[in-house]
Amino acid sequence: MAIRPTLWRTALRQLARTSRPGWWRRPPFIPRPDPAYLHFRLETQYGSDSAPAPGDLVTYLEWCRDEHRRQLATNA
Repeated sequence: MAIRPTLWRTALRQLARTSRPGWWRRPPFIPRPDPAYLHFRLETQYGSDSAPAPGDLVTYLEWCRDEHRRQLATNA
């Protein structure tokens, strides 16, 4: 992820979209997805509690970026 600065904006956008509402009011004061949501998404993707492959995050962010661009083009 660090070697792909073209995905940093997409990563921040996804972080904002998936962070728990009011994350700044509860410790730890870090924007992150709700643990139940994250568990559900990982189990849906991998079928178990196994750790995701490192390249999967890059693939996911590329997909998010492409979908965002597609939506912008559709609404233009």
